[in-house]
Amino acid sequence: MLHTLISQQAKKWLSNSGCPVGQIIEYIQTRGELREAQIEAIGTYLFLKIEGKNKPLWQLFCEGFFLNGEDLTKLNINQEARQIFEHNKAARALFEFSRARINGNSAKPLLPDFEDYLRDNAADVDCDKVIKAIFYGVDYADYLFSLPMGAGKTFLMAAFIYLDLYFALNEPENRAFAHNFIILAPSGLKSSIIPSLRTIDSFDPSWILPEPAASEIKRSIKFEILDQPKAAKKSNKARNPNAQKISQHQPFEDLMGLVLVTNAEKVILDRLELDTQGHLFEMTEDEKDKAANELRNLIGKIPNLQILIDEVHHAATDDIKLRQVVNNWNTRGTINSVLGFSGTPYLSSAEKVEVNYEVNLKFSQITNTVYYYPLTRAIQAFLKKPSVWPMQKLTPLEIVRRGVKEFQEKYQDTVYGDGTCAKLAIYCGNIERLEEEIFPFLTGEMGIPKEDILKYHRGNATHKIPKENELEFASLDTKFSKKRIILLVQIGKEGWDCKSLTGVILSQKGDCPPNMVLQTSCRCLRQVVRGEYETAGVWLNEDNAKVLDKQLREEQHTSIEEINRLGGAVAEAMVERIARLDYLKLPPVDFHQLKIEYNTLVIENERAPKEKISAIEPKSFRRNAQIIERGLSAGDIRSRKFLENEGVEGADFRRWMFDISKGSFGAISLEDIQTVESKLQPIFDEITYTADGERCFNDLYDSEQVAALVRLAFHQKRALQTTSEIIPASARMLIVEKLSPVSKDRKLYPNENDTKTILDIDRSGKSVEEYEEAQREVFIEMQEKLKAQGFNMPPAMEINLSAAVANKDRTFHFLPYDFTQSGFEKKFLEEALTLDELRQRNLELYFNGEKDITDFRILCYSQGKNGWSYVGKYTPDFLVLERRGGKIYRALIIETKGKGFAEQQAFIKRRQFVETEFLKMNNDKFGYRRFDYLYLTDADEMSTNLSKLNTAILNFFVN
Repeated sequence: MLHTLISQQAKKWLSNSGCPVGQIIEYIQTRGELREAQIEAIGTYLFLKIEGKNKPLWQLFCEGFFLNGEDLTKLNINQEARQIFEHNKAARALFEFSRARINGNSAKPLLPDFEDYLRDNAADVDCDKVIKAIFYGVDYADYLFSLPMGAGKTFLMAAFIYLDLYFALNEPENRAFAHNFIILAPSGLKSSIIPSLRTIDSFDPSWILPEPAASEIKRSIKFEILDQPKAAKKSNKARNPNAQKISQHQPFEDLMGLVLVTNAEKVILDRLELDTQGHLFEMTEDEKDKAANELRNLIGKIPNLQILIDEVHHAATDDIKLRQVVNNWNTRGTINSVLGFSGTPYLSSAEKVEVNYEVNLKFSQITNTVYYYPLTRAIQAFLKKPSVWPMQKLTPLEIVRRGVKEFQEKYQDTVYGDGTCAKLAIYCGNIERLEEEIFPFLTGEMGIPKEDILKYHRGNATHKIPKENELEFASLDTKFSKKRIILLVQIGKEGWDCKSLTGVILSQKGDCPPNMVLQTSCRCLRQVVRGEYETAGVWLNEDNAKVLDKQLREEQHTSIEEINRLGGAVAEAMVERIARLDYLKLPPVDFHQLKIEYNTLVIENERAPKEKISAIEPKSFRRNAQIIERGLSAGDIRSRKFLENEGVEGADFRRWMFDISKGSFGAISLEDIQTVESKLQPIFDEITYTADGERCFNDLYDSEQVAALVRLAFHQKRALQTTSEIIPASARMLIVEKLSPVSKDRKLYPNENDTKTILDIDRSGKSVEEYEEAQREVFIEMQEKLKAQGFNMPPAMEINLSAAVANKDRTFHFLPYDFTQSGFEKKFLEEALTLDELRQRNLELYFNGEKDITDFRILCYSQGKNGWSYVGKYTPDFLVLERRGGKIYRALIIETKGKGFAEQQAFIKRRQFVETEFLKMNNDKFGYRRFDYLYLTDADEMSTNLSKLNTAILNFFVN
């Protein structure tokens, strides 16, 4: 696109010895505070400001500003077209533009079909009109700067502001340089973008300008955040608090250095809609129009105003409205320029530009992109080096488990040079999934301490978060934050500036919107300490990985594969796992579960809803409001009038009753509300009033509190009653369909050679002893053959099979076991298989600790004064089994716990249930000691644990 040509010409202009900004660029480079991407963007910006005189792109294009001087005589074009191109700069520029290469790629022209059409039909094309349409037809400078996340777009905005003010102070009458500025966050992203834009206020201008000029300009800047979402109450004059902030800077004629930051949707575009033809119209409803109009009108009067739009790729309907608002301001002559900033300068669908009835041009990139710094270049230069891991055929929870474990293995002890610790963000599609699935999974099954996790979302009726969570979220990038895992819903996908974020997990479709996968995945790429080599990890399910790869190809002309090469990641070697249930003929485990049913009992209230509603006193929720007319001094009160009614919101009794029902979230039906209609009518009459024949809510009453009391009148006290039942269960120790490949780099047992040997013996139909003898015979036969040929041979080889192979018929119901979660478990199995008692008693030892692939999980409860309460599922780590008649007769449950997890309250409650209720319940039902329990911890030596196991076997497995 055009940015390639502009960058080339800007570099040529800057390298000229007579360049007017050469010393400034040299100073910035010497100062060394800005990145290469920011310095290049500044060079392009100053080139367009000074050499291009801040003209609109279409005008520069039509004037031949971007012509590259190509020799037309060397091209295959007819004489008529050549003459047109030689005398019409717009036609020549459009022709060269069609021949330009995509992102400098010499193999593919930008518009090959249009190049041919223009060559043959140049006289029939209104080139000035087409060029103006390509660049959106605006009459002011409108430039887009595309830099990836982490490149410093916010500081680049600050640099542009200070540079414009620097030149404006030196040349006050030069209209090319802006005097005042407004920064617009995109619609819907105010909460995440505006906080980062506040950092402009802390930008150090000495990074780009020498002293004392830098400090003088900083002192002259007046910074205002327009963050008030609503106008003042009804008045004979509209009062907008944001407009009041601007008004205090009047008179505007000589105003310079005002910097406004706001959200376009909530403030600038308030009360504006588009008609069917795409034209603006004002929604006329009460005083809100006047208040919104007041703000837009004031902004439109600020002289020489530059508009900076962050994350401009969100442009859609609101962008059309914003462009029309800016066009209206421009008619007053107050607009200096519009600058857009985006990491993804590509459109979700191609835009069409009509040439004539025969030809349309299509553009997938935002055409006014004047500078583009690709993501791949940023990764090579300064971003963290990512490893992107697409996870196929894994459940969302398994992806979370893998991502968290691998993050812990690589980054658990990472503390960056600024004192911040590495963090992992897990995005969830909704609050229920975060609260009811992911958080319990992390704290329960994975044993992660709650204090290491931060939950952050907006909350709903069921799940609230404490106020301090918002402060914790804002403080994540400080050395005081010790949070390691951040659980997010609809937050942090874009505009979240947390440099210490080192990993991202998107484990299922919908964890973020499809069009935000690229931005969300890149959240963890910001560099923490400049100049340091830093890495990051991204774990994705198959759907999100496909979307990411597609977006990388379309928006960044790269791929996951290339990103991984830049990050040093290689394709993960996977190991297929094989089930051996059929070979071992391993039956299911029969046992009994405790089943608890919860029944809600309603306890009737002392008073019916009618009585409670009759007792409501709306006057207790009424506020006093007065109008005071003062004299010249604060204490000089001339008159005082108390207001009786205030408010313009329309009121309808039926609608009010419906809203009360709706606010109960289904607990109170509209039919219930209608049974007390006669009691509600006087309350409604009191909190509303009639004005000009219309019924309105009286704002002097807290109508929400009144409605809450009405809903409370229907509240019935409830008690929870539990009933228990012991039910039979049968559990598979392996759910074969869930057995998936694992990484070769994980802690697998047995090793690759032993696994192959075990499977070979299985397929041969031989016993281990027969296999050993066969191997020995093969070796002896080879010896005899070589001896006959005159070779001296070593003595007979001794076949030494490992403990894993030797015991293959009493363990390994699938191969290999994955002990990534616990090296202690792996060591225990290796050592336990050497016990003589296992072989002598023909006992079998199986690993059961992979929760997602076993059915043998025990429902656990804790008994309190109010009955049983559920405390989660318990998954035994190991089972030592004794079979009789082909069925499992006895089972010793073994728990191997790391000392870091042994004191978790959830585990303690589950262990207590298994050791007491589960054992007693099952042994009573079966009429003999069918189950026993052994608890081992890595706080003891392995020899001590093996001794405990040996004793347990002797005591439990008896005739």
